[in-house]
Amino acid sequence: MKKAFKYVITVLLLSLALSSCKSAKEKEMADAARDVIERTVGELNNVSFRYIEPQGKCDRFEIEARDGHLSISGSSPSAMCYAFNRYWRLACRCMQTWGGENGSIPEHWPDYSESLTSPYELRYYLNVCTFGYTAPYWDWDRWSEELDWMALHGFNMPLASVASEAIAKRVWLSLGLSSEEADAFFTGAAHLPWHRMGNLNSYDGPLSDEWHEGQIELQHKILDRMRALGMEPVAPAFAGFVPPAFMEKHPEIKATLLHWGGFEDKYNACVLAPDSPYFQEIGKLFIQEWEKEFGKAKYWLSDSFNEMKLPVEPGDTLGKHKILAQYGKAIWSSIQAGDPDAVWVTQGWTFGYQHDFWDPESLKALLCEVPDDRMIIIDLGNDYPKWVWHTDQTWRVQNAFHGKKWIYSYVPNFGGKVLPTGELQMYAEGASAAFAEGLADNLTGFGIAPEGIENNEVVYELLSDMAWTSQEQDLDAWIGDYCLARYGYNGPQMLQAWDLLRKSVYSSLYSYPRFTWQTVVPDKRRVSRHDVNDDFSQALRLFLSCADKCSESELYLNDAVEFAALWLAELADRHYEKALAGGSRKEVDKAVEILLQVDRLLASHPDYSLQRWVDFARNSACDSETADRYEANAKRLITTWGGWQEDYAARFWAGLVKDYYIPRIQIYFSSEKETLDEWEENWINTPYKGEEEAFEHPLEAIELLLNTLE
Repeated sequence: MKKAFKYVITVLLLSLALSSCKSAKEKEMADAARDVIERTVGELNNVSFRYIEPQGKCDRFEIEARDGHLSISGSSPSAMCYAFNRYWRLACRCMQTWGGENGSIPEHWPDYSESLTSPYELRYYLNVCTFGYTAPYWDWDRWSEELDWMALHGFNMPLASVASEAIAKRVWLSLGLSSEEADAFFTGAAHLPWHRMGNLNSYDGPLSDEWHEGQIELQHKILDRMRALGMEPVAPAFAGFVPPAFMEKHPEIKATLLHWGGFEDKYNACVLAPDSPYFQEIGKLFIQEWEKEFGKAKYWLSDSFNEMKLPVEPGDTLGKHKILAQYGKAIWSSIQAGDPDAVWVTQGWTFGYQHDFWDPESLKALLCEVPDDRMIIIDLGNDYPKWVWHTDQTWRVQNAFHGKKWIYSYVPNFGGKVLPTGELQMYAEGASAAFAEGLADNLTGFGIAPEGIENNEVVYELLSDMAWTSQEQDLDAWIGDYCLARYGYNGPQMLQAWDLLRKSVYSSLYSYPRFTWQTVVPDKRRVSRHDVNDDFSQALRLFLSCADKCSESELYLNDAVEFAALWLAELADRHYEKALAGGSRKEVDKAVEILLQVDRLLASHPDYSLQRWVDFARNSACDSETADRYEANAKRLITTWGGWQEDYAARFWAGLVKDYYIPRIQIYFSSEKETLDEWEENWINTPYKGEEEAFEHPLEAIELLLNTLE
């Protein structure tokens, strides 16, 4: 009897302990969600958060607001945060974005009820390139804001690339390289995404120990916040690229020099042969060193041939499939050696971008040695088959990726370009076709993978909602709700304005939306195109007519400034193109006159500032000499870039228009034309001292400028 009694007591105590742990964990999740929301909108009263079980592996939430009390229930912190953000938009008619906010906490929470379950286990966010085109020099304060943004928009699988080089350096040191040899392998901070994908080495580098230490500290904070919010970070794995110094120490190594971007061989990457014993050894060290510093990760990103040709003989199909299978096995084995529980994640961009090479049999060869449940393919750019590649959807061509798990994703932005672009109707359809066609059995996630952010906010708001449905969105209704939350008004003139925006800039998606004055002469390699046209002009007029009804909205002012600046920039472009076609010098002068006013307008926008970009870079440095170098690297990325990427990341920013684009076109139309390349390099290496002067009353200035410059 005593033994039985002790057993019952033990079971009861264990049950109580487990229940207590579960309750504590659920409280932690609710507290994490509340913290995000209070950091974003302010202190909450009469709001409760509660954990509920997911539906299978998929998140769900419930919103119930009644008698002034708001109850948010969710199966994860990000589900709770998204639920609040949805209520904030649809019930409170408020919005919080990168550029500002509209509305504030109401005195009485409006009645509302809704429940949703996401059809996706994973909701992926970021792009390898975002860490260059937007975030190379972000500090913790800016990362904290972005992590809160991720949670409020429901993401639970963010890319976590910060400090990759610090970990890599430890590996190279353990393999016999000196500190100088390891650092010489790395690019400057703004170009690190292309180093991580094996496209570029050494360019605009090296990095310093101070940089590595700072990035380690930053990454700890980022990962702590991600994990507190229940997110599963995607960590960087080894993809086969090795430093020249390592090859010199090991002449027996078999490796292939790859080519990318028009760079000299000294900046291109060498990839190990798949049968090299170093492949698994180095890959194992990468993962072990990362987990030693940052803790356990589940998902590991490795891309070995992003936009690069593989070392195969033309026409040798059997040889091609053999080496692809070897590389697939080598990468998978190296990841598994480092963490037996790991899942290999790879970007599917190159399978569509190089669709002639990646036929179904070739992709199956790459995947054949990897278990179906241990790999995820991010079908990165579902917008590009229609608009750029003119192919069928990659997931269709590849028959839903041959049994591997996959994420349906979009790349709504190239290079962080500001000009509005994106087909809203396409985004509103989301992945509904995959569900309708019965190819969603292994569709595990939905993602947004922009190369640059802090632009085109309507696109990101819409796509965040698409991660919670398998059905097509009613875009007319969605736009009405969007305008009401963003501006506090969705009357006839506002909706007419947005109809015209949808018919112009938001009914198309171009890779290179730039004005001609941003490239000096038309870019024949990457043809610029945008739809800032006469329909857009009419939309602007209708939008401005709503000013008296939207006067309380910061976001209305931001959009008015942006739309007006875009239209004036288009007018400047028309004068500039006449000058290029042989018009008089007066056409150049008129373009410059308009662009000076565009610069002042952009200075009235919170995000579109060269000074802000420069400040992030300089504030990352420990001394003035390093600050100058970081600033130069940051400015190079958004101007000359390197290789044949000049003007790829063309920004529509205050300061950049006045201090860079205007002098450039003036030099081009002068007797000093031959010095243009030298001037660009000097501008990059000279610390920015520009003055970004905003209009005191932007809306009044817009009306005056439109009346006098059109």
